This record gives sequence, structure tokens and C-alpha cells, in this order.
Amino acid sequence: MSDAIVLEYVSKRFKRSAVSGRTTLKEAVLKGQIFRMGRSIGYLEALKDISFSIPPGTILGLIGSNGAGKSTLLRILADIYRPTSGKIKINGRVSLLSLGLGFHPEFSGRENITINGLALGLSHKQLAKVSADIIRFAELEDFIDAPMRTYSSGMYLRLAFSVAVNVNPDILLIDEVLAVGDARFTEKSRARIEEFKKSGTTIVLATHDLNTVENWCQQALFLNKGKICGLGEPKEIVAKYKQMTLTDTNQPPYN
Repeated sequence: MSDAIVLEYVSKRFKRSAVSGRTTLKEAVLKGQIFRMGRSIGYLEALKDISFSIPPGTILGLIGSNGAGKSTLLRILADIYRPTSGKIKINGRVSLLSLGLGFHPEFSGRENITINGLALGLSHKQLAKVSADIIRFAELEDFIDAPMRTYSSGMYLRLAFSVAVNVNPDILLIDEVLAVGDARFTEKSRARIEEFKKSGTTIVLATHDLNTVENWCQQALFLNKGKICGLGEPKEIVAKYKQMTLTDTNQPPYN
């Protein structure tokens, strides 16, 4: 059986801007920076020659300090980013659950379900079958046709989680989010993830919760400054991460 995910010497770099992205046009004019806006002054190497494979049904914990490249890697696996170099092979439908990926605030919840479902490769016929399940699981029947700018943060997260777990993915990518909402919905969302585990869905979980990686994952991958520092048995990789974090003064502490 083919591996679910294969990466061969994958690298990703981003251009560094000469002027901060938070600088407004007015500020740039007043500071004399207008002619430097958007000018590149180099590159940030987010990932450097990453190679690994994941067999189907594996739960992989992705660990590393902030800025290690975890979210970049997940977005490459989800085909949101294209690698600067290297090869990627994905076997199956991929769904990414991330707080950093948003819905359009002016569209209704129902419209955002459609947009996200189509982006994930579902047909209109398939969407018609799963939309009711998405709405029901998110518990948003009374609000689904309202613009998402009117949603609370909890409602927003519940819908994001529901879309990710109800499109029947072969590969589920989770970026720092294992559970959302209140205690009851948290239990409900964790139970759904457990269903994915039992059904043999491949899961890649980026998290700072090292206990979850040790107790929940079958493998762990440790990223440090865009490079792989370890891949293998979770307890061994977590121990290596802790040791490097404690001895490297340039690393923020783990949590």
C-alpha cells in the first residue's frame, strides 16, 4: 500500500519585505519609505530539505518551538502553499483544521460551507449530502444563514471544526486545535477525532501539548528552525525536544 504522504527534499522560503507589512501607505510617505514598500531584502527559510513519509492510518505528532515551520509544513501538505523546491505526493483527500484559516465574514455560514467544500474537492452533490451534518454537528441551525461577521468566536470555531471533520478526509491536518468550544463541545470534538483514529484516517497534529503527542500519537516529528531534528517513537522525540529546548538559549521554552 502506498504511503499517505511522501515529501522529498522539500524547502519553502518567503521574501522579506524592506518595510514592515503593518506600515500603512500614509506612514510610508511620512517616513520616506514609500519607494521601499514591497521591496525584497532577502528570504526567510521556513523549511529546509524536509524528507519523510507517513504510512496510511498513522497519527503523527508535529512538535517544535514557535517559528519552527510546523504551520508552514501543514499548509504545504494542504496545498495552500507551494514548496520552493522538492517533491510532495499526497494520496487521498486532505482537510486542514487551523485557527489561522478563516471564512469570509460577509458570507453566511452556509455559503462558507459551500466555498470550503468545493475547495476541498467535493462535488455539489457530495456537498448536499454533508452540509446538513456539518450544520448539525456545529449546532448552528438557527444562525447558519447569518453573515459570519455576526458569529461569536466559539460559533466560528465550531463551524471550522465541523467542516474539517465532516468532509470525510483521508488525511486530517490539525494545527494547534484538538478541541473547540465549551466543555461539552470539547468532549464532542475529541470523540470525533477518536472516531478518525479508529477508522484508520491519517492524522498530522501540530501541537505544543507534549503529553498528547506521547499518549496519542504513533510517531513524532521534531522540527527546529525549518529542519527535521528527529522522527520516530513519540517519547524519544519529545525527550529530545525538551533537552534541546533546555540547552538552547535561543529557543523559547516548550509548553
